[in-house]
Amino acid sequence: MAAARKGIECSTWRPRSKLTSELQLHICGSLFTLDKELLATKSSKIAKLIHRNPNADLSNFLRDIPADRESMEIVRRFCHGIGANLTPENIVRVSCVAKYLGMTDDHSPENLLTKALTFFECRVIPSWNNSVRALKNAENILDHASELGLVDYCAKSIISKAMEDPRLLGESIKINIPISDEEESNEENVYKPNARRKLFDIEWKSEDLSLLGLQLYAPLINAMIQQKIPQENIAASICQYAKTWLFSDEEKVDENSRREILEALVRLLPHERYMVTCTFLFNMLRYAKFLDASSDCINGLELRIGKQLDQASVKDMMLILSQGYAKDENYDTECVRRILKNFYMHYTGRDPTGLGLVAELIDEFLIEISANIDLKMEIFVAFADMSVAASEGILSHRTSDGVYRAVDIYLDKHRHLTESEKEEICRVLNCNRLSGGACEHAAQNGRLPVRFVVQALYVAQLKLREAIVPRIVGGGGGSENSNSGFVKREDEGERMEIEMMESKVKELERECDVMRREIERGGCCNCGGGFSNYNNVVKKNKNGKMSMWKEMKRKFGCGMSMYDDCHCHVKKKKKVHPR
Repeated sequence: MAAARKGIECSTWRPRSKLTSELQLHICGSLFTLDKELLATKSSKIAKLIHRNPNADLSNFLRDIPADRESMEIVRRFCHGIGANLTPENIVRVSCVAKYLGMTDDHSPENLLTKALTFFECRVIPSWNNSVRALKNAENILDHASELGLVDYCAKSIISKAMEDPRLLGESIKINIPISDEEESNEENVYKPNARRKLFDIEWKSEDLSLLGLQLYAPLINAMIQQKIPQENIAASICQYAKTWLFSDEEKVDENSRREILEALVRLLPHERYMVTCTFLFNMLRYAKFLDASSDCINGLELRIGKQLDQASVKDMMLILSQGYAKDENYDTECVRRILKNFYMHYTGRDPTGLGLVAELIDEFLIEISANIDLKMEIFVAFADMSVAASEGILSHRTSDGVYRAVDIYLDKHRHLTESEKEEICRVLNCNRLSGGACEHAAQNGRLPVRFVVQALYVAQLKLREAIVPRIVGGGGGSENSNSGFVKREDEGERMEIEMMESKVKELERECDVMRREIERGGCCNCGGGFSNYNNVVKKNKNGKMSMWKEMKRKFGCGMSMYDDCHCHVKKKKKVHPR
């Protein structure tokens, strides 16, 4: 029996009769020997061939038989009166072989085709798992199986069971949806299993549709979409299919087939937000770029990402920038710009929280890539412009501290930059949008160009003055009106804090005054370092011959003839929005 199962010719199965005519068939590289006369008692096709061609080699007429070794062995055993071992995995092929050979009840009672179709109806159709397994094994003989109607029966069985219990497709993906969007969603369409079903639920693993090839999976999902099966469960099935056929380390198909699968899955994906995670969408976009998918496929993914960009993380953003993503450069600025544009076009929330999340995301993304020593200055500036545009205008209360931190890291990792290149990078910064702490840090940052250091110095001074003066004035008024009954004494800690801030202001005022006088006397054309080298700069320029004061005023955009009159507002840059 073991030899026969392996497809090796075996004399054990020769009939105990005087018949000596044999039929030899090569099936899947194995030789099967059958008795023609015995097979003819069960097969109307063989009987007709023997009648018409008694001396011919019948194997020439059976070249297109839809059999494999297992199904042929079942046919041989059945002809010898041994029971057929039918399973959901072999039932479709056995049925097709029986139909091809004409093994019907019209030719012989209780024939193989009747037994196979009875098994299919009673054991396969009622079961989700058996239906999926049977459909999987119909892929290589799809024409024969479709002619018998077995493919349609399996598909209808699977669809009807998914309509009854969508969880068979996969549990819906849990995503933290903003409250405003949850209120707008239609909860009536969400599948909720009734209490009785949940009470008697048996813990069993349903067969995954990712077993199926694309030629069967895509029409099946399309039919489910038309039947209004919940999109959350359909999306879960698509995610699992992508993990099996695209994201797996084991390459089951070639590159062209993977591209075809990816484009088909994108067409099947729901367009509603929060059906799948941003991580999944970014992974799909990464593979779409790598596999040179169609522009429609890439645009569809960018649109879906843009709609729920507020749910993305920096790790997600980095997926599309990894090695092998783009052929010319690792950082596709236009892709990120299009995603941002899609986000702003489709953002419908009444709450600006989502806008803040995206602005913070772009800031963190900029900080993440700024440490890359291979990052070109033009690419960094382009991303920095996007970060500034994401914060300005819509979110006027947000500071530019994130952009400043990214600039500081980039300058630290790219110390070869010239002064003019540093100024080009720092043009994305607006001192007026920096916090007090960031301004103070910038005023002492030796990596920044001198022009920006001076601007930051003045803005830091103004911020400190604005913070201290009202508190001092308020405190003085309270002391003068000691008889009003409303005098509130400040505690010792607060007084010490005010004194420290006052000393900082005075120190900054002295430094600014010294710098102004030195610039008026000699200019600062040789100031290549940061503010930390200020004392050396003063010494080097004591003997300067040409005054640069008017030129400095023009470049900084502020009058510096009097310290108290200088507001040193950085010239506001035109807003840049993603196109």
